[in-house]
Amino acid sequence: MGRIAAHLGYHAETVRRLFRRFPTDGWGAIRHAPPGPGPDAARRARVEEAVRALLGQERTWTAGQLAEALAAAGIALSARQVRRYLRRLDAGWYRTQRSVRHRQDLEKAAAASAELAVFANGRQRAS
Repeated sequence: MGRIAAHLGYHAETVRRLFRRFPTDGWGAIRHAPPGPGPDAARRARVEEAVRALLGQERTWTAGQLAEALAAAGIALSARQVRRYLRRLDAGWYRTQRSVRHRQDLEKAAAASAELAVFANGRQRAS
């Protein structure tokens, strides 16, 4: 079975399952398409349009926040599903790389970094 599966490019268990089902189901045991309904193109377009509109706003979003905003618009998605749509849109949104650095007050950030550096050196702040 393993050699047949490797030759066909399938997993060995898939080939075993087909060999077990073929005597009773015949050619019906072989699926040429995945089971289930096809994609809902109208819903996908509606969700993508809503996500693009939200991303166009002047703010930073997390996937959970986008899911909540979409729920207010009548579109129920989990944060995980929202991340899938974001990857599909290639919206330049990356959960681990997104930051609010562009919104920082540079003077306050430099002062905070200097204060933290004092603590890193083992000295106490004089106050």
